[in-house]
Amino acid sequence: MDADMYADELIEQYEHPHNNGVIKDADGEMHEHNPLCGDEITMYFSLKGNQISDIKFSGSGCVISMSTASKLTDFVKGMPLDKLEKMGVKDIIDLIGIDPGPARLKCATLSLRALKEAAFVYEHRAIDEETKKL
Repeated sequence: MDADMYADELIEQYEHPHNNGVIKDADGEMHEHNPLCGDEITMYFSLKGNQISDIKFSGSGCVISMSTASKLTDFVKGMPLDKLEKMGVKDIIDLIGIDPGPARLKCATLSLRALKEAAFVYEHRAIDEETKKL
């Protein structure tokens, strides 16, 4: 797929996001913001065993941050928490299909950071350094 097709897909996800909403009584919840551009997101998940059985997000922001959140929620549904916790920048770039560049990388990784932080908090573990750098 070429860059224009990926850009079109991101715009489609932005205009019609998947899994947008709130989970009441979620097992995990975390709010994050990007002070550089004003993006804000809250990620919610419910678990069945150690796997993400439901996931939603709410927030506002640019095309990259909101479309990445939409794509990420589709991608991690059914995923075990330990696999989620290993995800990083490369996984997000692969997921969205474009390299957003250094100026927009924080936009692209905002939802992953919030989701991973929620998982670490749920497990009563310290947030790892890789996640703090997202």
